[in-house]
Amino acid sequence: MAVNSFAPGGRRLAAAALLLAAAWAAPVPAREGRTAEPRAVAPRGPLPPVEQAQVELFENAAPSVAYITTEVVQLTGLFTAAVAHGAGSGFVWDAEGDVVTSNHVVEGARSVYVQLDAGDPVEARIVGTSPDYDLAVVRLTRTPRRLRPIPLGVSRDLRIGQSVYAIGNPFGLQRTLTRGIVSALDRELPTTQYREVVGVIQTDAAINPGNSGGPLLDSAGRLIGVNTAIRSESGSSAGIGFAIPADLVNRVVPSLIARGRAPLPGIGINPVRPDLVEQAGIAGVVIAEVRRGTPAALAGLKPLDGKSGDPGDVIVAVNGKPVDTLSSFVGELDRAGIGSTVDLTVARDGRTRHVKVQVMDLEQ
Repeated sequence: MAVNSFAPGGRRLAAAALLLAAAWAAPVPAREGRTAEPRAVAPRGPLPPVEQAQVELFENAAPSVAYITTEVVQLTGLFTAAVAHGAGSGFVWDAEGDVVTSNHVVEGARSVYVQLDAGDPVEARIVGTSPDYDLAVVRLTRTPRRLRPIPLGVSRDLRIGQSVYAIGNPFGLQRTLTRGIVSALDRELPTTQYREVVGVIQTDAAINPGNSGGPLLDSAGRLIGVNTAIRSESGSSAGIGFAIPADLVNRVVPSLIARGRAPLPGIGINPVRPDLVEQAGIAGVVIAEVRRGTPAALAGLKPLDGKSGDPGDVIVAVNGKPVDTLSSFVGELDRAGIGSTVDLTVARDGRTRHVKVQVMDLEQ
C-alpha cells in the first residue's frame, strides 16, 4: 500500500527519507595521515607457452592482413544512383602487391582501397575474380616497402579438432583475432547458381561480417583457408563459419594473377537446366549439347533428343560417387582437377555403363 505523505505518519516517513538521502550524498571524510596512491601491482610470471605462441602468431601474421574498403554505385531510381560503401578483409599474397580477398567483397566495386598495418589506405585495382570459388585478387597501385606475404600452408592434411585462428576486420574492427578448431572438413559451399566449392573447411572460430577474405591460420601461422561465409539466422557468428581451403586457393590465385580468371573444370557438355531435370523426376545430369572435339564428344556421350524426348546419356556418378545434381557433378570434377581422367557412370534405357573422360578447362 502506498504511503500518503500528507498524513501525519507520512510526514515523518518523508522526513526520514530526506535525512537518509542527505547522509548518502554527503562525502565520507578522508582519514588523516592517508595519501591517495595507486595500489601496488601484483607481479606475474611469463605467459604460459600456449598464450605466448598465440601472441607471436598474431604479431607475425597481422602485418600481412589487409582491411579492404570499397565503393559501389547502386541505382536508386530510373535516373538516380548512390554510392554504397563496403568493407572486408584480405591478405598479402606476394611482394608485388597482390592481395587476396573474397570475390563478394569487391564484386561490382568502382574503387577499392587496401589498408595494411598502421599505414594509410592505398588504392588498388582488381586484377582477377572468380565468383565460382568466391576468390579475387587486387593489386596495390603503390607498393609499400617490406610487404610481408602470409606464409602458405596446406589444407589436405587438416584434421578435425586442430586449432585454427582467424584474423580480419569484423564490423570494421581492424585486426581482430579469434580462435577455434576445425569443426568439420569436406563441406560443400554454394557460390554461383549451379556451382559449389568442395572441400570447404568448417570452423567455430568466430567469423562475422567483415571477416570475409581474411586468412584462417593453423597453429604454425600458415594460411590454411580464406574465410568466406557464416551460417547464422542473425547474421552474426553462431559458431559455424566456412573457409575456402588453401590447396584450392593456391591453384586459383596464380591463375587470377596471370590471366584474370580461374580455370573452370568440365568435360565439354552443356547441361539441361537443373530445375527442368528435377521437374522431370530425373536424378543426375542430363546433357543438352556435346561440344565438338571435347572429351565428352571423344567419349561418345549422347545428348537429349528434343524431338523424340529421349533423355540420352544421364550422368549419375563420378569416380563411383553419386551425382544427382549439376552442382554435385561440377564439384566432383573440381575435386578431380583439370587434366585428370574421371570414370563416369552413365545411365541410358535402364542400363548403366562406365565412360572414361578427361577433365578440361572450359575457359581455354
